[in-house]
Amino acid sequence: MSTLAERRGTDVNLRSGPQMREYDAIVARIARDRPGRILDWGCGWGQVSHLLKQAGLDVALFDFRPEQDEEGLRTLERFPDVQAYIATSNPRSLPYGDGEFDAALSCGVLEHVEDPDASLDELHRILRPGGTLYVYKLPNRSSYLEWIARRMGLYYHGKDPFDRVYTLDSSRRLVASHGFEVLESRRANMLPLTLSGEAALRAAGAIWAANRAVARVPGLNRLATNVELIARAR
Repeated sequence: MSTLAERRGTDVNLRSGPQMREYDAIVARIARDRPGRILDWGCGWGQVSHLLKQAGLDVALFDFRPEQDEEGLRTLERFPDVQAYIATSNPRSLPYGDGEFDAALSCGVLEHVEDPDASLDELHRILRPGGTLYVYKLPNRSSYLEWIARRMGLYYHGKDPFDRVYTLDSSRRLVASHGFEVLESRRANMLPLTLSGEAALRAAGAIWAANRAVARVPGLNRLATNVELIARAR
């Protein structure tokens, strides 16, 4: 039997108006800092990199795809204005020099990697001293939506072999233990965002505004979907 995710398609994030509002907000937050060169680590379809480029930022893309035949730069099918370096054998080794980037972005990536400690060490290596690490969409251990997904037989974080979930404290400790100073941390996202269809598209602004408002309610936001961190490389 197919899962809901399979029936909706792996690109549901790109077809969801509320989810795209979150990507816009992430890009706006990064753009406020005006970093020099930024690495989109685990770029996926390339949607966030596309938006970063539109915002006038210098962005490089990296993705791990063991099913591909060859490593190297490739133009992305859905966003041909950007190219990604596709790795096929070692997701922990990045093909960049020490201190090559002013910022790095993990958007829905850190929770899926086989070795988060080694990955964070590598991200620290490619960042200049004082460079910024942005971590978004890290799954919150206490998420009520994850609880519902488990009981409905849908995909949830922790189901796949390398999936991990975090608390606000555990995510801070993890990042800080790899040479980063945590500058900002919060819980985010109280409403489902991956809603496709015309109705969700028309209501995207209202859904996103309500989602942000509810996530600011103390106590209730302990059940939020995600944890977000912004940290500086020491």
